[in-house]
Amino acid sequence: MRLVRARLFCGALLLCAGGGDPALAQDADAAAEDDPFAAFEEADWEDPWAEEQQGLDWTGFIETAAGARWSDVPNLDRLTLGEFRVRAETRHVAEHYSIDFKGELLWDQVVTDLDAQLRELAVSFTPARFMDVKIGRQVLTWGTGDLLFLNDLFPKDFISFFAGRDEDYLKSAADTARVSFYTDVVNLDLAWTPDFAPDDYLYGERFVFWNPALGAPAAPETPRRAAAPGDDEIALRLFRTVGPTEYAIYGYDGRWKQPLGADADGRPVFPRLRSWGASVRTPWLQGLFNVETAFYDSLDDPQGDDPRIPNSELRLLLGYEQELVRNLTGGVQLYAERISDHDRLVENAPVPARAREKWRSVATLRLTHRAWRDALTSSLFMFVSPSDEDFYLRPSISWRRDDHWSLSGGVNLFGGREEHTFFGQLEENSNGWVRLRYNY
Repeated sequence: MRLVRARLFCGALLLCAGGGDPALAQDADAAAEDDPFAAFEEADWEDPWAEEQQGLDWTGFIETAAGARWSDVPNLDRLTLGEFRVRAETRHVAEHYSIDFKGELLWDQVVTDLDAQLRELAVSFTPARFMDVKIGRQVLTWGTGDLLFLNDLFPKDFISFFAGRDEDYLKSAADTARVSFYTDVVNLDLAWTPDFAPDDYLYGERFVFWNPALGAPAAPETPRRAAAPGDDEIALRLFRTVGPTEYAIYGYDGRWKQPLGADADGRPVFPRLRSWGASVRTPWLQGLFNVETAFYDSLDDPQGDDPRIPNSELRLLLGYEQELVRNLTGGVQLYAERISDHDRLVENAPVPARAREKWRSVATLRLTHRAWRDALTSSLFMFVSPSDEDFYLRPSISWRRDDHWSLSGGVNLFGGREEHTFFGQLEENSNGWVRLRYNY
């Protein structure tokens, strides 16, 4: 399957890059011969600005950050964030292609490690007028949810998100080939990742979490990540804008992004997953309304009776955002998951009382206020799950002193009635954080 996908992907590139219409080319040549200004436009004129355009324009930032949990947890330090980060980024633009680079050098005090990270290194080009290609390490995103992801199955970094790093780090980078086709009827995005890219999920390095195998919270002294399989994954999106309304259809074939399954020996694994979905986003009243849905087909457990593999599920999202008063924006979302074959899930669960509910619901609220000519930004994002009876609050404040210096701080507050629910398992990880950044 991996070889077939690679051949199909490369074949599409070659067909579109080299399969232009000869008649169109002849017409273009004829038009050039009849154009009296053609020779004038094609003359080799010296560019007086060429010397100033040479070299790369480097930008980036230097940032230090610290954060700590509010309570003691066995086998874990109270420090959840302690780092010094240097980012450098640039872009090289040539006649037929461009190259984007974003790299970082990070000292992480929590794991006492110096790490060089490649955030982006990709080449972009346009082999045909109706086609764009970007190949290399890059961050991809699509869908309509605000911090809720239904059809966006590109890798996420939940460790960064819960520790207090910049919200941009929630999206992880992957080595992907992305091709976009544009037509008058519909547009198409294809993203092929040769090696499966999982989420950066919680596994005991700096957070305590619920371990279903132990039936208790766990933060192992020697944390180990589950081995990610080496097979590929592919995602597609058909999209079109009609007037002010955006429509999209999504597809994905790969694996669950976290090791939600277990093999016969109890080792965590990434079960196979195929999903389909759709979304609509349109202006409504004084704001913006969106609806999105996705069906997750758990290929390794089609009957839903294997307790070691997650069941298939349907996901639904409704969202609305508008400016409430001057400088204050509000957004709300209603999200739901419906487990397929729930009766079989309960029948085969090791502890039926802890099996997931057939329906899981989550409501979110985002409030953002800007003051002092946008120099001071206050934000609150709140997750509340009525079905799980748990919550997650993310208040934060950011002050931009000038074009170079900025200071931000905030809180990650978790709570819940049960230890095994999504946010309830993280209650002991509640923490505060602060970041100081210099942009150059």
